[in-house]
Parts: sequence; C-alpha cells; structure tokens
Amino acid sequence: MTTTDKDRDILARTLWGEARGESVAGQIAVAWAIRNRVFDGKTKSWWGEGYAGVCLKPWQFSCWNKNDPNYAYLSGAKPIPAAQYAQALKAADQVMAGTAPDPTGGATHYYATTMPKPPTWTKGAKQTLKLGQHIFFKDVP
Repeated sequence: MTTTDKDRDILARTLWGEARGESVAGQIAVAWAIRNRVFDGKTKSWWGEGYAGVCLKPWQFSCWNKNDPNYAYLSGAKPIPAAQYAQALKAADQVMAGTAPDPTGGATHYYATTMPKPPTWTKGAKQTLKLGQHIFFKDVP
C-alpha cells in the first residue's frame, strides 16, 4: 500500500489528539491499532481506506469529532505545539514503515482509562495490552 503525506499528517494529528500525553511507545501502540485497521481486510466502507480514511471515519476517533476540544488543533485552526507534533510524527513514521513492532498483538480498538466506564464494545473482546492510559483489544464483536 502506498501512503501519502496526507496519511502521515493525519495519522500524526490523530496520535496527538488521542495520545499526546503518552510516551512514544504509547503513541506507537495507538498507531498500530490504526494500522491494524488499515490492513484488516474489511471493506473500505467498514474502517475507511488508508491511514487518513481510517482516522477520519466518523465516530471512530473522538479527537476528530467537531465537538471535541482537540478538533480545533487537528483541523489546523490552532497550532499543535511543534515538539508534540514532532513526537507524533516519529511514532507515525515508525509504524507506517513497519520499523516498530506491534506491541498490541493485533489490536484494532482501544480506550482511554480516563473514561468513566469501559465502552460496551469491550464485552466479548480480547484485551491485548494496557500501556499508559490506554487498554487495547482485538476480536471486538
């Protein structure tokens, strides 16, 4: 699969919006959950196509919801701090290139432990990793 500069930028912005408080390892884990969706084999209409399509698919990554406080930064209306964006780009590049191994064990979903309760989709799913403030899952029903 060929990736574009847009894929790289959107993935990095998504990592910033979803995991800016995490280490590079935490951002790599979130990026792998996205990559696993990109290469999942489900139809384009399910996850979206490519990194940008998966990240921007409505209601998949809350940071892209127009009512989310992160949206102003992700849309470019406000600048993302340069050092934070550079870290997110580093994680995005390693995952897109396949140079960082998948620490999630094939996860396609995660949620932040800061949420008041786990999402309903976690029932019946297999937890694969807890890293930083995120818990990762695969085989989500």
